[in-house]
Amino acid sequence: MEDVIQTYMLPYDPDYPVVCCDEACKQLFGEVRPPRRPRRGHQAQVDYEYERKGVCHQLLMCEPLRGWRHVRVSARRTRKDYALCVREVVDVHYPQAKKIRMVQDNLNTHDGASLYEAFPPAEARRILDKIEWHYTPKHGSWLNMAEIELSVLERQALGDRIETAQEMVRTTGAWEEDRNERGVEVKWRFTTADARIKLHKLYPSLP
Repeated sequence: MEDVIQTYMLPYDPDYPVVCCDEACKQLFGEVRPPRRPRRGHQAQVDYEYERKGVCHQLLMCEPLRGWRHVRVSARRTRKDYALCVREVVDVHYPQAKKIRMVQDNLNTHDGASLYEAFPPAEARRILDKIEWHYTPKHGSWLNMAEIELSVLERQALGDRIETAQEMVRTTGAWEEDRNERGVEVKWRFTTADARIKLHKLYPSLP
């Protein structure tokens, strides 16, 4: 826990960016009947009945101090999907970084084995050499600031029914572009001192 908090307290350094990564799953719904056109002064009428269209997965990465985030949409949650996301972070978004300090939780796909499963050993090693892992504690995934971004994404952009993965890509892309243009940062104020007071029960007791 303190490792993650201390990582957040580091000053901004473009050579060693702190990037948070998290995942979410969204049910896709289709309309059984098209919505009725809204009358003047009224909202459109949407039938409560819907058709299930499967699920869609979002891998969100963000750099809170820079006010940047990106959502990668995939059909499934597999080791390969995660590995492709990590490679995108390294090669597309931070090619000049010396080391990327990546904060994430303890999902079973969130490890170096996923990269070796997706890529040849030399490629997996190249990517891993650019990553410095920082894991949130078990039952403490709320320490990952990417969870905050996922919550904002759900509230601001994913409230309506979304029917296809392509629609999900457009919706999350528009939300991402607007939030990045405004440079919205996450103001983290929970310090190590706070943790030692408020979460003292989680620390081992001295005899």
